Amino acid sequence: MVNLTVNGKPHTYDGDPDMPLLWYVRDDLRLTGTRFGCGAGLCGACTVHVNGQAVRSCQTKMSTLETKTVLTIDALAANGTMHPVQRAWIAHNVPQCGYCQSGQIMSAVALLKATPAPTDADIDRAMTGNICRCGTYQRIRAAIHTAAKERA
Repeated sequence: MVNLTVNGKPHTYDGDPDMPLLWYVRDDLRLTGTRFGCGAGLCGACTVHVNGQAVRSCQTKMSTLETKTVLTIDALAANGTMHPVQRAWIAHNVPQCGYCQSGQIMSAVALLKATPAPTDADIDRAMTGNICRCGTYQRIRAAIHTAAKERA
C-alpha cells in the first residue's frame, strides 16, 4: 500500500507496485493532462513533479512514492489563476499540436523554481529530453524568459 498526495489531495494506492505513476494518474485518478509519449522516459510528455522535482511519470514506479507529493499539470493553475509559465506559453503561442506541452510546461516550472533567471544555456540544458515534434523550441525558450521576468 502506498500513501501519497496528488495535486494536494491524499490518496492510497493498493495495486501493482511496479505500475508507472503515469497510469495511476491517468487511469485511476482520471487526470488526463499528463500525456503518454514514448513510455521509456525519453520524450518528456509525461513529466510531473514529485516532491518539487520534474520526473518522467512513465518511469516512476508507484512503489517509490510512499509519502511523496505529486503535482500534475491538472493542478498547476492555483485558484483559477494560471501559472506564469502557462500565461507565457499562451502569449508566445508556443503549442502547435500541443501534445508535448504539459510535459514542457512542467519541466519549465521546475527550471524556474531552481533557476529563477535562467540563461539560454540553462533553458536548453533543463529542457533537453522534452521533445517537441513541431519544433517550437525558440518559442519555448522565449516563453520561459517571459515567465522568469514575470516571476521576478
